Amino acid sequence: MARSTTRPVVTLRSTAGTGFTYVTRKNRLADPDRLVVRKYDPVAGRHVLFREAR
Repeated sequence: MARSTTRPVVTLRSTAGTGFTYVTRKNRLADPDRLVVRKYDPVAGRHVLFREAR
């Protein structure tokens, strides 16, 4: 069984410049724009914005 292309794996990179990343899936049909999520960055020690990296 092949995986659907509707939910690709995306990398979320920290905007704090620490280089820390999260990996998640997103629904391309419901959210075609780049994903921006506020998550915890353990290197910076606080919550920062994570943007989708391609």
